[in-house]
Amino acid sequence: MYKIADNIISSLGFTSEENFCAVKSGVSGIKHYDAGVFDLPEAFMASLIDRERLNDEFLKISSKNSYTNLEKAAILSVFSANKETQIDLASEKTLFILATTKGNVDLLDRRLLDTRPLDEKSLESSVYLWYTADLIANFFGNPNTPIVVSNACVSGAAAQIAAMRELECGNYDYAVVVGVDFLSKFIISGFQSFKALSPEICRPFDKDRCGLNLGEAAATVIMSNEQLTMNNEIRLVTGAIRNDANHISAPSRTGEGSFRALKNVLQGIDIEQIAFINVHGTATPYNDAAEVNAIVRAGLQNVPVNSLKAIFGHTLGAAGVLETIISMRALEENMALKSQNFGEQDFENHISIAQENHFSDKPYFVKMMSGFGGCNAVLLFEKMPRITRMNTNN
Repeated sequence: MYKIADNIISSLGFTSEENFCAVKSGVSGIKHYDAGVFDLPEAFMASLIDRERLNDEFLKISSKNSYTNLEKAAILSVFSANKETQIDLASEKTLFILATTKGNVDLLDRRLLDTRPLDEKSLESSVYLWYTADLIANFFGNPNTPIVVSNACVSGAAAQIAAMRELECGNYDYAVVVGVDFLSKFIISGFQSFKALSPEICRPFDKDRCGLNLGEAAATVIMSNEQLTMNNEIRLVTGAIRNDANHISAPSRTGEGSFRALKNVLQGIDIEQIAFINVHGTATPYNDAAEVNAIVRAGLQNVPVNSLKAIFGHTLGAAGVLETIISMRALEENMALKSQNFGEQDFENHISIAQENHFSDKPYFVKMMSGFGGCNAVLLFEKMPRITRMNTNN
């Protein structure tokens, strides 16, 4: 399954190119927010999308102002991605898949509404994820029932696997996978109650890591079974989801689910040909240690590893899509990205944390995700040879 177009909207920009350039330069979108933001009693560090720019950009494609910020970002991301390829988004052969963990949950707090007031019936409908997915697909006139994937932090990766299966079965010609999540008092206070948030920019895999930063993003990848143009080089080879059911919020200490997913996708693959592993890398003590165990158990301890959480924060249901797009861009440029804000590891089993951006022309990369409830997902991508076109004018 080939990536034919993509888009990222985040605190670092409204295109994939803007975001990738920031990542290559080591620019982080995470900032300090004082107590009172989202009506929270504590300060926090997070990566937030510019609301004013979002509204300005959305007005360029629609004058309708009844959408929430989350819906605007998802729609704008799909619209922007499709500028690259111009597929028929209203076709019966185009499938929409929404990946999100929270959707419009913030609508339950009337103080956070940034659109017109909603009556109780409209409010109840708007918080359902199927309603949000329908609204996004309907904006583009798509007649199909969209798929919703909401499986904690692996949602964005799981949505790509769902897209691959639908395309391989021949049910559709194209799949539009959009991952999106916005922050609110409900979400941030939940992570604060876990004592899981870092008071500074997070430090994935570092010995002094103490927690994560949250982030907002909308990210879209449009996929096809065919390599349509010279620029469509990246192929999703396979993916696997494994649930170790270890704990409602804590990962398996041995990285069991991640290891089993890695073992599945790496069958028949020469691990010496893997350019890098883009991990979940939340900078929480248990997550990073569990991923290290899974990577070592899979024999990948010498493969360069990077996390993007110190740049974008943890963007929840969008993370699997956003981080895949950045990794695909890196592979296209023969680059393995560094793991931002890392200094020294103190795990019993060490892995190869990338401390600088470096050249790599190896054809594969691995994407790992883990989430609450013991869910784990791994994707394997391959860089394909460019299509060559015959000159028929001779």
